Amino acid sequence: MRTRTPLTCTVVLLTASLLGAAGCAGNGSAGDSAAAAPRTVEPVAGCGAGSWTDPADLAPDRKPARCDKGAPAAQPLAKKRKITVATGTLSAEYVAPLQVAVAKGEFAKEGLDVELKVLPTPDALPLLAKGDVDAQWAAPEAAVMNGINGGFDIKWVAGNFSPDPTSKSGLWVRLKDGESADRVEMAGRKMGTMIGKGSVIAYPMDTSLKRHGGGLDKISFQQLGSADVLTALQNGGVDSAWLLDPIWRKVDGDKKYAFLGGQPVGEPLGGLLFGPTLLNKDPDAGVAFLRAYIRTVNTYFTGDYKSDPAFVAELAKLMKTDKATLRSTPSMRMDWEIRKGTTDRLQKAYADSGVSKGTPVPETKAVDRAMYSEAVGHKL
Repeated sequence: MRTRTPLTCTVVLLTASLLGAAGCAGNGSAGDSAAAAPRTVEPVAGCGAGSWTDPADLAPDRKPARCDKGAPAAQPLAKKRKITVATGTLSAEYVAPLQVAVAKGEFAKEGLDVELKVLPTPDALPLLAKGDVDAQWAAPEAAVMNGINGGFDIKWVAGNFSPDPTSKSGLWVRLKDGESADRVEMAGRKMGTMIGKGSVIAYPMDTSLKRHGGGLDKISFQQLGSADVLTALQNGGVDSAWLLDPIWRKVDGDKKYAFLGGQPVGEPLGGLLFGPTLLNKDPDAGVAFLRAYIRTVNTYFTGDYKSDPAFVAELAKLMKTDKATLRSTPSMRMDWEIRKGTTDRLQKAYADSGVSKGTPVPETKAVDRAMYSEAVGHKL
């Protein structure tokens, strides 16, 4: 078992880590603690060679890992566990696998009572570090990486999705007179986002901005709630915004706006974060959670899942959105795996934007692929 960060240190770190400050020297941290005892990994029925892909494969056309429908089968825990998962929103499609897993009883099959609780990442992170919430459906944002650097025992344990190549989820700009999608001057613009410079979208955003004379250091940010980003772009409160599926459909085709680029195809930038409870205290529950999540993806989110009208209706109801709007965007490539080097690329973007300082967190300290590999029966 890894040594947990002492409570006295945690209290200090709750604020310090979010600001990029150093952790409590001399008190020990997750990075200095002993490795957990190896867990037994057995082959899993229905999860063959295709249930694992090489993390170093960054090809945009890489097929995401998959097991058979209904696999991996549930392995109910001896004692029922209550799991609280913080998420920034319940209206975005990338959260749908968790909502479906709850609605279809996939978590319940594992002996888990899962509650999805809406909390912004900055509010949820200290709660995750203290164990007041068990998991966070978010991403390795700058605050997360700073927290790990400061001593928080938090790891990114599963991915969420990568976009379909035809998706226009990403950076949208309101055009000025004489501008077009091929000729936009981004320097000096105001960007509307849910997180700001510390978001994982800083990485693809910086790439898109630099194609148009901008960069993270040449624009200003307006942090907004998930429901306010599009409104601010439309009413002139911001000049540009990062729009998710299916929100971008509301401006697609309108000549006043242009799409400049999105998330790299084939590379999830977010997903599931575990804190000390599921990493150390109750890893059986952590594996069970991932097993249910992976089974949900394999059963309901393979291929073009939006080709099923009945399932689209279910998703629309869960997300509280319009069926036609949801159906108008391509199906996401739900992907529980984590690519090699993603946290390195993210941290470079954070450093470039000035929200992360100090030594970058090595991938081995930020990412744990062991639990999802165990869930599909793959030995690392």
